[in-house]
Amino acid sequence: MAFRDLFGLLGPEIQDPEEGMLEDSIPSQNLGFVDSKATTIDLTIGGRDYTIHQSPTILNRPGSTTGAVIWKITPLVASWLSSPDNPLWKTGALSSSSSVLELGCGISGLVGLALSSLVSRYVLTDQTYVARLVEKNLEENLVSQQRSSSQKRKGRSSSTANPVNLRFTALDWELDEVTTSLTGSQDVASFDAVIACDCIYNDTLIEPLVQTCADVCTLRQRSQEIGAQNNEATTPALCIVAQQLRDPEIFEGWIKEFSKHFRAWRIPEEMLSKELRANTGFVVHVGILKNTPTP
Repeated sequence: MAFRDLFGLLGPEIQDPEEGMLEDSIPSQNLGFVDSKATTIDLTIGGRDYTIHQSPTILNRPGSTTGAVIWKITPLVASWLSSPDNPLWKTGALSSSSSVLELGCGISGLVGLALSSLVSRYVLTDQTYVARLVEKNLEENLVSQQRSSSQKRKGRSSSTANPVNLRFTALDWELDEVTTSLTGSQDVASFDAVIACDCIYNDTLIEPLVQTCADVCTLRQRSQEIGAQNNEATTPALCIVAQQLRDPEIFEGWIKEFSKHFRAWRIPEEMLSKELRANTGFVVHVGILKNTPTP
C-alpha cells in the first residue's frame, strides 16, 4: 500500500528514457563543493549541529577521490530525506523499521547521520580511502548527538542516536560483489531502500553504479523467494537517486542505463524542499526493479 500511495503522488512513471531527459539547459555551476579548501565544515540539519572533517589533500590526489569533501547537494538531500514532510515518510515507503544502504557516501556520512535515528538500520558504503574520515565523523557526531539527547532528557535512559544501527563498510562498485553480508546482521537479508547522492559525474561509472543499485535491490527479491524474511520483505526495495545536473550527456547516459533495470519516477519539484527547489539543476528520482510486481 505504501508504494501505491507514493507512486500515486508522483504521477506517471517515465515510460521512455527520452521523456525523462532534460528539456531545459543545465544552469552554469561550479562542480558543487561546499568548500573544497576547508578541513572542517559546520552544518545544521533538522535542528541538529554537525561538524564534518574533510580532506582537501585527498581530493587533489590522482584518481577518483571526489568523496573526500562535501558536495552542495548532500546536506540539502540529508535535510529533505529526514524531514517528516517528505513523501517517502508520509506514504510509509520509509519507516522506523526500514533498512537502508547508501552508495558513495563520501567522507561525511551526512545522510546516514541525519537518517539513522529514524530507521532501523543504515549502512554507509564507499571506497576504502574514505574509511578513516567517515568513521571519525560518525564517532564524533554520534557522541555529540547522544550528549545533547541526554541533556534534553535530563538523565532519562533513552538515546535518539544509536551508533549500532549506523555503520560504514567498504564497497567498490566495479570490484566488489553485493551480498547479504552488507546488512551486518544474520537476521536481515536485504534492504528496504538504496540511496545514491550525487554519484553521477563520470560516464565510466554510470554502468557499475546502476548495476550495483540493481544488485542491492535484487537482494530483496532473493530474500522473498527463499522465504528468508517473509515477515519483513513484503515490498520491493526502493532506489533513490539524487544528483546535481552538470552535463546533459552524463544525465542522458544515466537515465537510459537506469531505465534498463528500473521503473523510474522523477520527484516533482513541489515535493522537494525549498532549498532543493531553489538550487536549479538538482533532481531526485526513485525506482523499483522492472521485474518486480506492480505495487
